[in-house]
Amino acid sequence: MQFDTAHGTQTPPTSPRRSLNGLVLMGGGARTAYQAGALQAIGQLLGGPPSGLGFPFQVLTGTSAGALNATFLASRALEGLTALEDLAQFWSDIRTNAVYHLPATPLARFSRWATALGLVLTVRQKAAAMDSLALVNTLHKAITLDRIDTALQEGVLQALAVTASSYSSGVHWTFCQTRDGLPIPWSRPGRRAEQQPITIEHLMASSAIPFIFPATPLWVDGGMEFFGDGSMRQISPLSAAVQLGADRILAIGVSQPLRASLGSSHPASGRPSLGTIAGHAMASVFHDTLQADVEQVTRINHSLCKLPESVRSALPFRVVEVLTLQPSASLDELAQAHVRSLPLPILRVLEGLGALRGSGAALASYLLFEPGFIQALMALGRADVTARSEEILAFLKPHDALQVR
Repeated sequence: MQFDTAHGTQTPPTSPRRSLNGLVLMGGGARTAYQAGALQAIGQLLGGPPSGLGFPFQVLTGTSAGALNATFLASRALEGLTALEDLAQFWSDIRTNAVYHLPATPLARFSRWATALGLVLTVRQKAAAMDSLALVNTLHKAITLDRIDTALQEGVLQALAVTASSYSSGVHWTFCQTRDGLPIPWSRPGRRAEQQPITIEHLMASSAIPFIFPATPLWVDGGMEFFGDGSMRQISPLSAAVQLGADRILAIGVSQPLRASLGSSHPASGRPSLGTIAGHAMASVFHDTLQADVEQVTRINHSLCKLPESVRSALPFRVVEVLTLQPSASLDELAQAHVRSLPLPILRVLEGLGALRGSGAALASYLLFEPGFIQALMALGRADVTARSEEILAFLKPHDALQVR
């Protein structure tokens, strides 16, 4: 696990206020089960559900499947630390057929060619290989949206934000639901934010992996645009949490320490399979820009710390602490060990792409919503948190109200 502490910037309010904890959850398909295990362990570190402690984060932001996790937690925030256990249970119960399936073809169970034909027809019609309607039903059952507004109004939460990328305009959008409900005065080149109550449609848009899941239409700026996965074009994953007022940010990514060669001490010398290329392309979509963002924020804060107080107090910046968590082991290797637990039609497609072995298993790791892989990811998350328990507790322990300079 990578563990970093840094600082961020934000235009300060004009008066003292309560210090806010933020949670930033990066995207990565099935890999984000790692976040559920990590957060479950953090909840246990903080005392567990019987402790009666409140929910530890007031600003939640997420991208792709991380947006699903963030919104799930927001809908359970009134339950305190129990929300973290509930998220772990949600992932423990999930299966691939509750997320997506291949197009129905009468002879699919008997013939690879029939499966391939159904896949080609679906891609031509919907510009996506899989049907994700099952995920809509799963999210409606798991997430009670009106509880988010209740948590905001009662002050348990201050803000929830999810990101998605517009195929129509190329703009990377952050959709925010905040306690004050005020317009979000935030616009950058290629990035925009808008105040909107978060819906299941926002989650489907944010998690619409390109080529895999269909684009989702959303209304922005008074018009309809089609959106895909928020990991695309995400250059500043900490920005939303900072803009929404977080003073300390726990950011959990799902990138691995090093792309594994899976059984070889050297990269394969032969021509890469289609699955290897697809896995590489998927890793590019979910390229973790978190560390680069942390480094940029660190540089800004080091500069601030060198300034005299009289100068620093006149600048539109403030200190924000950041702690990052990443998997300590290769998720590709974990996926390869469990990939054959996928439903047979999906397995046939991945086998045809060369995505069941070697570096091709990277593609499967984003699509493998099956118990063995999910439990292995969650166990890794719990182990990584346990290994840094003292640092995490020191980071999340209650702080007195923050006097912003």
